[in-house]
Amino acid sequence: MKAVIQRVTKASVTIAGEKVAQIEHGLLILLGIVNEDEQADITWLSNKITNLRIFSDENDVMNCSLKDSEGDVIVVSQFTLQASTKKGNRPSYIKAAKPDVAIPLYEAFVAQIESDLGKKVQTGQFGADMKVELLNDGPVTIIIDTKNKV
Repeated sequence: MKAVIQRVTKASVTIAGEKVAQIEHGLLILLGIVNEDEQADITWLSNKITNLRIFSDENDVMNCSLKDSEGDVIVVSQFTLQASTKKGNRPSYIKAAKPDVAIPLYEAFVAQIESDLGKKVQTGQFGADMKVELLNDGPVTIIIDTKNKV
């Protein structure tokens, strides 16, 4: 499981001209899933993200977590995060999990983040053509891959 985490001052997801998610302060999480991902990856990644100290404290030092800052979250599935670009110029998405595997894991990840934060998390729509808009704060962008956690 691979996540691109962006600290934002605002973010939104629009599908077919309708805004389906919108936050003012928090994280936009792009999530890529592979067939080997499992509940242990979800638990570890959610814990890592919700406790990652990337929000400023009263001294303007990145010392606060998402939990501390009471920020909101949008999670967007993005199979292209699992692209392989080793050969040629056309990315291969062979490692990306198919919907029958990815959707339950995506939904479990969203549920885990909600559980860890104790509040509702907004989402895009799995497999939809989404327009994602954000104002990156910092900019702060972090990539986490559960296959590289040791």
